[in-house]
Amino acid sequence: MNKTIRNTSVFVLLLVLALLGRATWVQAYEGKALADDSKNRRKTIAQYAQPLGNIVVAGSPVTGSKRTEGSDLAYARTYTDGELYAAVTGFSSQAYGATQLEGIYSHVLDGTDDRLKNPLDAVTRKQQEPGTVVTTIDPAVQKAAYRALGSKKGAAVAVDPATGRILAMVSTPSYDPSTISGTNDGDAWKRLMADEDKPLVNRALRQPLPPGSTFKLVVAAAALEDGLYGSVDTATESPDPYTLPGTRTVLRNENASAPCENATIRTALRYSCNNVFGKMAADLGQDKMRAMAEKFGFDDTGLDVPVRAYASVYPSGMDKAQTALTGIGQFDVTATPLQMAMVSAALANDGLLAAPHMVSEVVDSDGDALASFKDGDAERIVSSSTAEQLRSAMVTVVEEGTGTNAAVDGAEVGGKTGTAQHGENNSKTPYAWFTSYAKDRSTGKQVAVAVMIEDSGAARSEVSGNGLAAPVAQKMMEAALR
Repeated sequence: MNKTIRNTSVFVLLLVLALLGRATWVQAYEGKALADDSKNRRKTIAQYAQPLGNIVVAGSPVTGSKRTEGSDLAYARTYTDGELYAAVTGFSSQAYGATQLEGIYSHVLDGTDDRLKNPLDAVTRKQQEPGTVVTTIDPAVQKAAYRALGSKKGAAVAVDPATGRILAMVSTPSYDPSTISGTNDGDAWKRLMADEDKPLVNRALRQPLPPGSTFKLVVAAAALEDGLYGSVDTATESPDPYTLPGTRTVLRNENASAPCENATIRTALRYSCNNVFGKMAADLGQDKMRAMAEKFGFDDTGLDVPVRAYASVYPSGMDKAQTALTGIGQFDVTATPLQMAMVSAALANDGLLAAPHMVSEVVDSDGDALASFKDGDAERIVSSSTAEQLRSAMVTVVEEGTGTNAAVDGAEVGGKTGTAQHGENNSKTPYAWFTSYAKDRSTGKQVAVAVMIEDSGAARSEVSGNGLAAPVAQKMMEAALR
């Protein structure tokens, strides 16, 4: 064999070995990544090859599947009362992916989760029957929230204080996920994306906004826990009006005739005295304020729905004047309705915050649990004494103060209103907030609620937590206790 042929043979052999090596690398190391790639059509075909598993509310599915025609994607998602439950389910779209519970539990719902397979199926790669996601949602409370919000732009959340179960989660304006579940729904998708009201945004979880005076509950809790004031009925040293430290800016109260000078915490919550809580936050300092906010869940919800990128925030790096502004839920403080419901829930639960969860369990086709979210995994946030005192002050707000529209017959109801500035120099319509709890006097059943109204169409002078948000909370609490 001459040298030229020998060299050519060696070169060809090396090419063959390189090809075999590359094929082995792709199959052995990159195979799973390629199979899982969202652009892999085979993955989408497998995902919709059979009817999807269901998301269940109170024992009944609120999702379904229908056979498609003229498509290699055999089944498309359907929804029962889609607009009512959109903030809970999210959507599963053949063209646009999946969100919320549909996205988080997509592998369970389409049957590709490894936990659904037995050892033989894992070898043969046989697709198993899909699993089911069981939620904690109470349909009565969900419907009450949806109907009460109506055409308003906003959100509402209800939580069982003792267990952390999320009983309702509504974001309005809503949308019907069925309209975008197929591959030929481009016009519907474009309309949703172009809508200025952003119906695809889950305002209950993913749009933190200034919480306004509802945040005063966190400030009061920090002051009582720190010993800054002995009780909610101890007079505070609070001039009215209060000048922000190091500035000439005066912090005034909405009601100029309210008895806010040196008011007690109870009176300050009843009349929502800005001077009291602005000074209180400045006296405590940003470190103590942040520590209390984080105890209540700011910066990390711990929810079984991944929302850390949208977590409620207590800011850092502030001067004393800015810290004072956080005391009234302004400056850079932001919160979601879920977060403010957690504040009321912890106070209602004697100072213990039960981890919030919207899914009770995930089961396979035989009903065997793949994952369970236990109730009652609680952490102490404030002392029993602090919680009891703040509940008492919140009851005063509803019975005699700014939250009278939240009263429920036969129940102890405590709450806090809030109106937060919106836009540069408060140029836009303010946000209206209400957070509360209710306890049935005869059964002891409890619920905590938070409502945020981003825009109701009302005149600026008519925007208030009691006027807009409290009536929504009242309907939800009434439904939960009933």
